[in-house]
Amino acid sequence: MNAALFIATVLIWGTTWIAIAFQVGPVPVLVSVFYRFALAGLLLVAALALAGRLKIPARRDQPFVLLQALCLFSCNFLCFYKAAGFVPSGLISVIFSLATILNALNARLFFGDPISRRALLAALLGACGLALLFGPDIATHLDRGTLTGIGLAMLGTLFFSFGNMVSRRNSAAGLQPITANAWGMSYGALVLLALIALTGTPIVTPPDGRYVAALVYLAAIGSVVGFTTYLMLVARIGSARAAYATVLFPIVALTLSSLFESYVWTATGVLGLALTLLGNVVMFTGPKAAAPARLRQPAAG
Repeated sequence: MNAALFIATVLIWGTTWIAIAFQVGPVPVLVSVFYRFALAGLLLVAALALAGRLKIPARRDQPFVLLQALCLFSCNFLCFYKAAGFVPSGLISVIFSLATILNALNARLFFGDPISRRALLAALLGACGLALLFGPDIATHLDRGTLTGIGLAMLGTLFFSFGNMVSRRNSAAGLQPITANAWGMSYGALVLLALIALTGTPIVTPPDGRYVAALVYLAAIGSVVGFTTYLMLVARIGSARAAYATVLFPIVALTLSSLFESYVWTATGVLGLALTLLGNVVMFTGPKAAAPARLRQPAAG
C-alpha cells in the first residue's frame, strides 16, 4: 500500500508543474490559485457528502485545519505560481525536492525525530543527482529574474514543509487526511478569495481550452488525489520519508520535457538520474524509524 501511494504521488505531482506553467499568463496568480482550490474543495466536499463520509473537524482541530490551508493550499502555491513566471517549471520542481531536507529538519524541530545517517546520505545523493541534472542550466541562466523565481520557489517549499508538520499533527489527533484536505482546500479558497477582494485583483475568466484543461487536472488530480495520497503517506511512514517522493518529481518532469519540450539527455544528466534513484533506494531499503503509535495507524479515509 505504501509503495502504491508513493508511486501515485510521484506520477501525479511530477506532472503538475507543466500544468502550472500552462496557467501562467493573462489570469492573475491569485485568481488561478483560487480557481484551483475552489474547484478542488468543491469536488472533495461533494464527493464525501455523497458518500456519507463528510465530517466536520472538532473545534480544537479547526485552527490547525486553517493552518494547513494556509501552508498547503494557498500561500505555498502563490509562491510556486509566481515563480513559474520567472523560471522553468522543471527548475521549480528541483527546488521543491528540497522538502526532503526541510521535512527532516522540521520533524526534528517540532517532534524531536532523530535525523538518521541513512536519511542524510539519501538526501545528499538526491541533491548531488539534482545538481548534475539541472546545474548547467542554472549556471547559464542566472539573472535577477531567475534569483527571484528561485527565492519564491524556496519560500513555497518552506510553506509546504510547515504544512506537512501540521498535517502530521492532524493525523496524530485522529483527523483523516481526506477530511483535512476537504476542509483545508475549502478554507484555502476562502482565504484566496479574501485576498482577491482586499487587493482589488480582477477575476479574469479562463482564456482558452488549455487553461481549463490544466485547471481541471490540477484541481481534480493534482490536488484532490495527489494531496490525499501524499498526506496518507505522511501519516503512514513519516514526513521525512514521504517527502523523498519530491526528489523524483524532476525525473517525471524531465521525461515529459523530453517528449514535449525537446529536452536532450546528456551524460551528466544520466549520471544525475542514477544518483537520484540511488538515493531513493537508500532511503527506502533501510530500517524504518520508530513512529508514535497513532501515526503508524493507516490514515485512509
